Amino acid sequence: MRQKMLFTLLFLIVSLPEVRSQIRVGIKAPDFQLPYATKDTIIFEGLKLSDYFGKTAVLLAFYPADWSGGCTKEVCTLRDNFSQLSMLNAEVLGISGDYVFSHHEWAHHHNLPFKLLSDHSHSVAKLYESYNENSGFNKRTVFVIDSTGVIVYIDLHYDVNTAESFTKLHDAMIHMHK
Repeated sequence: MRQKMLFTLLFLIVSLPEVRSQIRVGIKAPDFQLPYATKDTIIFEGLKLSDYFGKTAVLLAFYPADWSGGCTKEVCTLRDNFSQLSMLNAEVLGISGDYVFSHHEWAHHHNLPFKLLSDHSHSVAKLYESYNENSGFNKRTVFVIDSTGVIVYIDLHYDVNTAESFTKLHDAMIHMHK
C-alpha cells in the first residue's frame, strides 16, 4: 500500500506541467483592448494593442496606482523624456487598475502627453505577469514591443529610485532601431 502511494505521488509530481514564464522576449505580445484617458479626453471604447503593429513600437509601462509617489515619479520621467521616446518611433502607454476618470485627472495634473489605460480587472496585467496578487495592484514593469508586435525588452523590476532602469529601457529602445 505504501509503495503504491509513493508511486502515485511520484507520478503526479512527474506529470505536473513545467512552470515557465509565458511572457518573454521574442514572443508576439499578447493583444488586448482597454479604455484609456489622456490629459484632454476619456475614450471608453479603448485602444487595441495590435492596432499599433506594423506602425510603431510600443512601450507598455505597468504601474500600481495613480497619485502615488513612485508612480508619479515614473510617469513624470516618461513625460520628461517623451520627445526622445517619440523620436524612437515609440508609443508610450501607461497601465494601472485605476479608472479612466482618475487617469484623466492625473494626466491633466501632470501634463502627461501619453495615454493611460484602465485595466480595472487587472486581466492585462495578469496576462503580462505584472500583477501582484498579495497587494491587489500592478507591479512596476515595462515592456518594449517592436513595430512587428514582438516583445524585445522586459524589465519586471523597474525601479524609479535611480536612473538605471530608465537608462536600460532607453538603451533597449535605441538598440531596437539598429
